[in-house]
Amino acid sequence: MMEPIIITAILKPKENMADRLLVELNKVQEASQAEAGCINYVLHQSIEDDTFVLHETWKDQDALQSHIESLHYLEYRANIADLVSEREVYKLKAI
Repeated sequence: MMEPIIITAILKPKENMADRLLVELNKVQEASQAEAGCINYVLHQSIEDDTFVLHETWKDQDALQSHIESLHYLEYRANIADLVSEREVYKLKAI
């Protein structure tokens, strides 16, 4: 059996873009949570600055691949392209 894949994504908005980025993150969160392979998808914001952190858990690699190929994810990536100054994504497993 394939193990769940945990994603931590860290997004730093460009100056004055945090509000617009949050709108896009809320949209993708809602759509992603509705996916069959999504176990968990939680958005956080730093209490120190405008950094956003997504913690996602996907049932397996197939579920993650389906997410990455979904229309709502592709739209999200296009919509945030000009809003983000930094984006780091970590694919993790629990140990």
